[in-house]
Amino acid sequence: MIERLLPHTHRAKEKYQRSLVKTISYRLIIIVLDFLFIYFFTKQINVTIKFLIVSNIYTSFAYYLHERYWNNVKWGRIIYKKNLKVEEHQEII
Repeated sequence: MIERLLPHTHRAKEKYQRSLVKTISYRLIIIVLDFLFIYFFTKQINVTIKFLIVSNIYTSFAYYLHERYWNNVKWGRIIYKKNLKVEEHQEII
């Protein structure tokens, strides 16, 4: 919330709930794409559904861990400090 009010003065980490919602929304997109792709090649709905169930369990877990890991990586972020011009902000390397 504070980022919207003071966009160049504060930085925040993502909450676990945000990562979880991002994981779910991403997986829904991937499920639809995987379904179309697998069904296109197999033409068998049972095989397609079984594959989707198994693959989406472990890939959802992996994506969630990936999101949490990158939330802690400082590389590529910009540190916003109060009372500095935009040009004076520092990027974390």
